[in-house]
Amino acid sequence: MPGAGATLTAGPAGGPPAGRAGADPLGRLRRLADLRNLSLVGVLAVLVAVGGFTKPDEFLSTDNLQLVLTQASVIGVVTVGVTFVITSGGIDLSVGAMVALASVWATTVATQDYGLGGILLCAVLVGLGCGLVNGVLIAYGGMVPFIATLAMLASARGLALQISDGRTQVVTVDPVLDLGLPDAYVLGIPPLVLIFAAVTVLGWLVLNRTTFGRRTVAIGGNAEAARLAGIDVRRQRLMLYLLSGLCCGVAAFMLIVLTGSGQNTNGNLYELDAIAAAIIGGTLLSGGRGTITGSVLGVLVFTTITNLFALNNLQSDVQQIAKGAIIVAAVLVQKGRSTP
Repeated sequence: MPGAGATLTAGPAGGPPAGRAGADPLGRLRRLADLRNLSLVGVLAVLVAVGGFTKPDEFLSTDNLQLVLTQASVIGVVTVGVTFVITSGGIDLSVGAMVALASVWATTVATQDYGLGGILLCAVLVGLGCGLVNGVLIAYGGMVPFIATLAMLASARGLALQISDGRTQVVTVDPVLDLGLPDAYVLGIPPLVLIFAAVTVLGWLVLNRTTFGRRTVAIGGNAEAARLAGIDVRRQRLMLYLLSGLCCGVAAFMLIVLTGSGQNTNGNLYELDAIAAAIIGGTLLSGGRGTITGSVLGVLVFTTITNLFALNNLQSDVQQIAKGAIIVAAVLVQKGRSTP
């Protein structure tokens, strides 16, 4: 007979006591997340080893490692915003087009007259504006996220093409161009990488340590239950698409610094890369679970693969096949873990 204060009760026949069933589910999720992140770190280590073996002088050079991190920074900022959206059970197919529109709008002659501040502000406002439209259509218009963001993808691309007239808009503002030069590096770290690091840290804190993050996870797990618990689901979804748009605006400015121009082709396939990075990082497509750390590691994996293919003069179509295989494998793993 159990002693005083015992709380265990009989469970199903042949099963564990009811008091232990499902014990510490958060701890189990953390262990799975840690294992997933360690697996991605292992993949990165293998890729680095392959690069060091095939092209030791080029791949392991300081310049190339800085290039990899810089290229990862732009798509990485976009991925942070996409991770929040997917965690809530949504999707954003328009991030690449928003980056293109923001970069084109921010590099027009009229905008460049306002200098670095004008370019940055314009890029951020355009991203927020696009995110606002997506959020209103989805949260208050009742549109399916796939359709609403697909419409934004087409519209933003078209508007970017119309504004630029299909031409590359060269940046002539020296303070913007100077951010991409080695003289602007801080302890050997490019400014774009520092921006990415700051966005990553902020994203992690917001998702894991704030009420906003908890509400995001809640509506992704069960939107109706979240509504009954007192969460304003529509307002939360609106804020999430605004956040995605904000990240796209920041990424557009970073891309302007990186390329010294604005083009309607900027951000091409960013939506696929960002979603793929979030998925292989452990964010559930169905919502209810997201990880900023995993998403960042996913970005680094894809960027390193791209760099390895370029250094070894391998065709881009093989690269896309490899990325597709990784995405399929990640989704199958997720499905296997979620199956009873």
